[in-house]
Amino acid sequence: MNIQKELEKLSDEKYRDFQSKLMPTVPKEKVLGIRMPVLKSFAKSLTGTKEAEKFLNTLPHKYYDEYNLHALLIDHIKDFDKLIEKIQEFLPYVDNWATCDMCSPALFAKNKEKLLVLADKWISSDAEYTVRFGIGIYMKHFLDNNFKEEYLKKISQIKSEKYYINMMIAWYFATAIAKQYEFAVKYLEDNILSKWVHNKTISKAVESCRVTDEHKEYLKTLRVK
Repeated sequence: MNIQKELEKLSDEKYRDFQSKLMPTVPKEKVLGIRMPVLKSFAKSLTGTKEAEKFLNTLPHKYYDEYNLHALLIDHIKDFDKLIEKIQEFLPYVDNWATCDMCSPALFAKNKEKLLVLADKWISSDAEYTVRFGIGIYMKHFLDNNFKEEYLKKISQIKSEKYYINMMIAWYFATAIAKQYEFAVKYLEDNILSKWVHNKTISKAVESCRVTDEHKEYLKTLRVK
């Protein structure tokens, strides 16, 4: 099976045009426009096959959609060490927010101690989307039962001029506002974040259905002009 050719058959021109507008970092000619339910179904049919193994060992890819398939296939890996090996190989090739955020293996939830060490390594990277991926790990896995106040400080100390890193920091703090309000709100009250991240955090929190109306009204008073 030629996976690239099979993906080309699944392309949707109208959806490609829509997707491309959301991803300015990806050239339009690199996007096939495969709808996510279709791609997930294809990934499921490939999981565990020799074709999937070969595909995961082949980088770089031609299309954006191939990278998304790669992320979905990584999610299905059942061995933690192999999972991390494949993620480490994959991250340097990630060049957009959507592919970055898509990779979210269920196996992470069962290996929190090892995952924390890896997340620290990723947020210290020089690569934009590797840092974003690491922040995403903290947001998805360390804002609930495994939360520690020190994690907020760690993410607040990430300083970058990269848009997609700063957007993820804001998303992280907006989620923290919803889940760990008494700790997270201090970072806004004390103006610890950069002005852009500070205001974007408030905007995202105000838009969230997980933040109370009372908290939203207070957050609005914390905007920096």
